[in-house]
Amino acid sequence: MNHQPLKIGFDAKRAFLNKTGLGNYSRATIQALAKHFPQNEYFLYTPKVRTETEPDFLRGLENVQIKKPQSNLLKSFWRSKGIIQDLKRDKIQLYHGLSQELPIGIKKSGIKTVVTIHDLIYLKYPQYFGWINRKIYEWKARNASANADLIIAVSEKTKLDLIAFFNLNPEKIKVVYQGCDPSFRQTQNDAVKEALRKRYQLPQKFILNIGTIETRKNLLLVIKALKNIPAEVSLVVVGKQTEYAELVKKEVVKEALQKRVLFLQNVPFQDLPAIYQLAEVFVYPSRYEGFGIPILEALCSGTPVVAAKGSCLEEAGGPDSFYVDPDDAVALAEKVNLILQNDQLKSKMKAQGLEYAQRFREENIAQNLMNVYQQALQNA
Repeated sequence: MNHQPLKIGFDAKRAFLNKTGLGNYSRATIQALAKHFPQNEYFLYTPKVRTETEPDFLRGLENVQIKKPQSNLLKSFWRSKGIIQDLKRDKIQLYHGLSQELPIGIKKSGIKTVVTIHDLIYLKYPQYFGWINRKIYEWKARNASANADLIIAVSEKTKLDLIAFFNLNPEKIKVVYQGCDPSFRQTQNDAVKEALRKRYQLPQKFILNIGTIETRKNLLLVIKALKNIPAEVSLVVVGKQTEYAELVKKEVVKEALQKRVLFLQNVPFQDLPAIYQLAEVFVYPSRYEGFGIPILEALCSGTPVVAAKGSCLEEAGGPDSFYVDPDDAVALAEKVNLILQNDQLKSKMKAQGLEYAQRFREENIAQNLMNVYQQALQNA
């Protein structure tokens, strides 16, 4: 904590305009640093703020300023290049691209840079993305990785992907895990939980899946496993639906499971901790993730996890969660049943999951980020 006060800039577009993954990461990063390293000044550069009132996530943070383009014209140009003039004017010493990109030409400005790369799923599984999107993502990430002083990967798996696809020097890539919102660590009282159970008509016993219903997240596997899980246990799915949801619903009808599957959309974020805490088991059979925050949210909620092998989910879930092949519905059902039938195992997984989740606490993440910043500033 003994370093000189710094002026740190962030690409904060997602912090203000995105409610899910990249937005959550951006908000959590800014909050953690502003809270645990209050001596610095933090400048949030964004083309716009969704509400003109002060956004909730900045409440009580005195050392944070919002910076918007001076002209309303060409906001996308400002974010990708014009912003450099503003960074110089504000005497920014280090700029952190929170969502896989950096302004073009920033290397020449002398401002030190760090970029976070969340995943390279569009290169690993190109079939899940349109051609144009894929090319834009790749160009931005490749360009940012080449020009940044240091790169933050959100998991060891993403680091390995960066080395493989972009041929980068491993020394340049630092792994700093993500955290999850502190609200998941707070035990909700029974009255709150029961009120939520009523509001969403949640079954007495259910397994839970949270996340966008898209091909890569592999919800179909859970539907196929459900017929081998006792009939008194339902499945609750919380997430935005894409075309893939139709495929999932067809399977639900085919297996006559309509009474056992509940789909919820547009659930407010503040309701999620109680929903996790009401669940018996959290299932996350995704084929590929950059990190897998819902797994961490489940662990912090004291809910046992069964996830898929093969990406970075073992890093998020730790050694005491269960992992199955993403094509093996029988194994998924077996692991879920094991937890449902054995209270002792369930308690053990809960305790060890909470213990493992300690390493993702906000203060640890803030310190790890600051270590990377210091290293970037020292790079001559």
